[in-house]
Amino acid sequence: LQAISERFMEHPVDLGQEYSWNGKVGIVGKYPFGIPCNIKITETPDLLFEVSSLESAFQIGGYPWHYIITPNKKSQEGIFHVCSLKDHTLAKNGIQDMKCCSLEPDRISFHPDSSGRILHMGPNLIKVLKLKETESAKQQEVTEDFIIEAHRENNVNNSVTVTASGRIVKKRFKLLDDDPEQETFKIVDYEDELNLLSVVAVTQIGVDGAAHLDFHCNEQGIRLKSFPFVESWDVTYNHEVHFDRHTVLHIQQKPQRMFSCHIYQMTCNSGKDDNIQKGKRRGCVWSKTGGR
Repeated sequence: LQAISERFMEHPVDLGQEYSWNGKVGIVGKYPFGIPCNIKITETPDLLFEVSSLESAFQIGGYPWHYIITPNKKSQEGIFHVCSLKDHTLAKNGIQDMKCCSLEPDRISFHPDSSGRILHMGPNLIKVLKLKETESAKQQEVTEDFIIEAHRENNVNNSVTVTASGRIVKKRFKLLDDDPEQETFKIVDYEDELNLLSVVAVTQIGVDGAAHLDFHCNEQGIRLKSFPFVESWDVTYNHEVHFDRHTVLHIQQKPQRMFSCHIYQMTCNSGKDDNIQKGKRRGCVWSKTGGR
């Protein structure tokens, strides 16, 4: 920005000083004159940074600054590279590949809590990663802070068939990682005031799906609380879950372009329940307060 202002500034402007702009005279920064535009870019500024990525996906964060991309090759889809913004150096253990076999791809982003950590979210696994300085101090290493796993049984199913001779044959096949009959992570969010990670896990049982919301410690990943949604969860329609302090909103799409909003409220009383807030023992109960 400094190079652009020095190169393309037409004339300096000082706040609180009288100035003439577009045939009008006024005080810079005061209503209704405001702040005049004194920079006019007439040519392309110097290129400071350039990187190629698949589908133009690019994220920046961490400390020191790093960025996350997927190499610009279709064969690299689902593989993420964590590189230094300073010199494009790939971090040690910087290639993250969850090897998901699922209809929906895994997602990766820098943690919204400003800790510089990385959230890597798959259908049955959530990894919280952090950047750690190596012994050489010239390269950062991506290390695992903690993981959250879905509660599942062995996902290899047996299918029994009978041959023409009457012999019973068992065929083994592997389900997708996001198979609706298995507990699958759908939504991961962060609540900054309570410093909690909220995770929505869904299991499709028959026609209706059942979902529950888990609250995890943002520092260690320990599950502190879990409560089920009263309403069913149809995986074929869109859902949104918003968590803000003591209120949870579940907005779900229904057939014929109809939407429903379900509201849950948390009430806390003194008791011998989980420690939701550091240094305070509270028994917290979630109750549904409304829905339409």
